[in-house]
Amino acid sequence: MIHLSDEAILEGVRLRSDFVINYIYKDYFPLIKFLVTQNSGSAEDAEDVFQDGVIIIYNLIIVGQLKLTCSFKTYMYSVCRNLWLQKLAKRKAIFDRLTDIEGYIDLPTDMLQESGYEETELHRLIQIHFLSLPEDCQKILKMFVKKIPLREIAVTMGFKTENYAKTRKYMCKEELKKRIANDPRSRKFIKNDNQL
Repeated sequence: MIHLSDEAILEGVRLRSDFVINYIYKDYFPLIKFLVTQNSGSAEDAEDVFQDGVIIIYNLIIVGQLKLTCSFKTYMYSVCRNLWLQKLAKRKAIFDRLTDIEGYIDLPTDMLQESGYEETELHRLIQIHFLSLPEDCQKILKMFVKKIPLREIAVTMGFKTENYAKTRKYMCKEELKKRIANDPRSRKFIKNDNQL
């Protein structure tokens, strides 16, 4: 089996190398899965935490804020451990002590905010609700985001008028906003009464 140095891993993450990402997943995901599943979480929770951890590390590398003072394995585990502790706190899970399988380092509490973690969470929430919309709404909103003219949207969707295309776009957008606003996970992203 190939062993990559910490420097090679960091460079591979920076370059978004599929090989390095697969290497990280194969070598480090079992640790994170054990951590999460042994501490009130599911395999799906472990995948989310692991993916968020990789994104946080990528963002820190890109902005030049990641300086390893330990092995990459320990750093990855520490990031994911902090993420899982935050998720447990949000769920108000009761636990006496976290069951660890790997050594970890204490990370700054504001590291997750600086790394774009909240944006990642918001993006995931929007994506979940977008994918729950009817297919025609998804298609309309995708075309709207791509700045396709209303006339073209109307033709593509088989609508008789541009006005109807505009109305449908509005209805789909409002439905998406309503679904997100009704999701309890969205509360921390809502700035003031219904404004995402």
